[in-house]
Amino acid sequence: MQAAVQVLQSLDAAATVLDATRLRILSGLREAESAAGVARALGLPRQRVGYHVRALEKAGLLVAVGERRKGGTVERLLQATARAYVISPDALGLLGATRAEVQDRFSAAYQVAATARTLREVAILQQRAAQANKRLPTLTLETEVRFASAEAQRGFARDVTEALSSLAARYHQADAAGGRTFRFVLAGHPALSRTGEAGPEEPVV
Repeated sequence: MQAAVQVLQSLDAAATVLDATRLRILSGLREAESAAGVARALGLPRQRVGYHVRALEKAGLLVAVGERRKGGTVERLLQATARAYVISPDALGLLGATRAEVQDRFSAAYQVAATARTLREVAILQQRAAQANKRLPTLTLETEVRFASAEAQRGFARDVTEALSSLAARYHQADAAGGRTFRFVLAGHPALSRTGEAGPEEPVV
């Protein structure tokens, strides 16, 4: 079954996919198609596409999903293992972002490191859940807040911190037999404009 998002955890997998031609081939194989069909669609030599397809299969990014007869030949149908891919910090080894080396929780570096940790752990848990044929329980909340002033932003941060601390104290049971520990990360950053550029106003700090 094709995943919605697959996290690439190894350097080999990341290196395999970070090639312009292979990215085009993977995009062309989000739906089932043969290597020959992709070559025709992309206007690339069949032999060249075949070489890249073998590399993508070896890295576990393509799987065979069937066959079809075309003329006097039988074509093998392939499909990308996911609709989209994300590279885990694990792929960078010691250069992957870790929270241990960043202490200022109000810094952008800390937020990036915390997000990287979430990406890494969820990728591992998602893989384990798939192997056990189970659904991974997660919760994701998103919203946007427009602050009128720096004072309002600080007040919001204070109230959110207090609310989260109160909820954690109410529900956390360190000695609960058979309990399940969850990690929650609450992060905020200035929103980009709809065009993807920085907004016209200065970020409120």
